[in-house]
Amino acid sequence: MSDEEDPFSPNQTNQEDQWISLSDLMTGLMMIFMLIAIAFMMKVEVQQFKTKQVAVLYDQVRLELYSELMREFKNDLPVWGAELTQDLVFRFKDPEILFNTGKDELKPKFQDILHNFFPRYTRIITAPKYDGQIQEVRIEGHTSSFWAANTAPEEAYFKNMELSQSRTRSTLRFVLGLPEVQSQTDWLHKHVTANGLSSSHLIVNKDGTEDPVRSQRVEFHIRTDAEGWIATILETLKK
Repeated sequence: MSDEEDPFSPNQTNQEDQWISLSDLMTGLMMIFMLIAIAFMMKVEVQQFKTKQVAVLYDQVRLELYSELMREFKNDLPVWGAELTQDLVFRFKDPEILFNTGKDELKPKFQDILHNFFPRYTRIITAPKYDGQIQEVRIEGHTSSFWAANTAPEEAYFKNMELSQSRTRSTLRFVLGLPEVQSQTDWLHKHVTANGLSSSHLIVNKDGTEDPVRSQRVEFHIRTDAEGWIATILETLKK
């Protein structure tokens, strides 16, 4: 009898069966990995589509709000020493109108401006067509980086933080106390916040140096709900 192995022997058949089983296993694993990859790509595409949709919605709301606010206030802006940016920031930028140096009491001129401004502003942002679109209205207080002479920068920062927070609270208390907005009290309490930011967002000159006058300002900043959705979707994409 030959010493060569019989190709039809039981041992050879078992080895072939084992190779076939291993091949089937590898094929199955490849299919699983492909399905996972396809599912992941579909998820990314869906999330990217949602992000684009939200971004388009945000842009539409932003442009509509900007246009409406500009129509309402364009003649008042130069009189008030104010400006409105396309990012929906209503900025009161003349420190001589706002507060006395180192104080948080609103000057009479600023009170008059807010009395004129805030009821009209509130009427626009609480309109039914923007229902559910506005996440927050931030009253932001900003200061320069300076304090009294010989004050260390770190100490000046925290003193300005305390001052800016106190000023925004004074502003918030004043506008929410206006008789003309009492019918919107519930909405305003849920959406309007006071935020003192010290010198963390300075206005700088073209040469990069601080502009201490322009840095002292009060801003009403609208954040739409779309911004929150975009942030949520981007966080999901990172996972």
